[in-house]
Amino acid sequence: MIRVAAVGDIHLGPDGKGTLRPAFDTLADHADLLLLAGDLTRHGTVEEARVVAGEVAGLPVPVVAVLGNHDYQSDEQDAVAEELAAHGVHVLEGTSVILDVRGTRVGIAGTKGFCGGFVGRSGSEFGEPEMKAFIRYTRTCAQGLGRALRELSDRGSDVRVALTHFSPVPDTLAGEPPEIYPFLGSYLLAEAMDEEGADLAVHGHAHLGTEHGMTAGGVRVRNVAMPVIDRAFAVYHLTPAGERSPTG
Repeated sequence: MIRVAAVGDIHLGPDGKGTLRPAFDTLADHADLLLLAGDLTRHGTVEEARVVAGEVAGLPVPVVAVLGNHDYQSDEQDAVAEELAAHGVHVLEGTSVILDVRGTRVGIAGTKGFCGGFVGRSGSEFGEPEMKAFIRYTRTCAQGLGRALRELSDRGSDVRVALTHFSPVPDTLAGEPPEIYPFLGSYLLAEAMDEEGADLAVHGHAHLGTEHGMTAGGVRVRNVAMPVIDRAFAVYHLTPAGERSPTG
């Protein structure tokens, strides 16, 4: 059994130093790895990234992250990612990592993702160049996630997790105003997960949303935005394929 701890939307700034570390220091008792689902900072500055790095540096479990829209605000997203990576965090964007957890190969594929909406109520690459570019970026993120999941399969991971900031399904947005659903996620992310396969999908972004959801193909989706889970991290359990009973 693999224990996956996850949280997003921690929005740390200079005054947040030390707020999460006491809880994170207990991770070895609860989890095998920690996933950070974006919006780690308030305004995407390197100064704020250093605060985040201080909260997770040297933890007893590996840490994997994607960035969120807040982490892009100051156009320093690359420097933010570099600061986190310098403190041992695996920062993903259309990429993947495989971790050895007690002999089990746990694969995580990640992308920030983007918005655009869901089946029947989504934007399309039609009309003005601005609209085409908007949806093209969403599609690029989803395609990157799909490639990363495929790489995990090709490399023989036993368990696969899809980590994003934006939501792949509308289920976990319940509680948010319906008018802003198109700005909270995209069905293209779910299509990538269903096409390539995943055992769990984790995202943030929707502070007023709901924790539990599922893709059309049956992938479990969890909204781990801190305002939703209302704690330092949530823990989910995954059973590697080789340990499952014949009935699943």
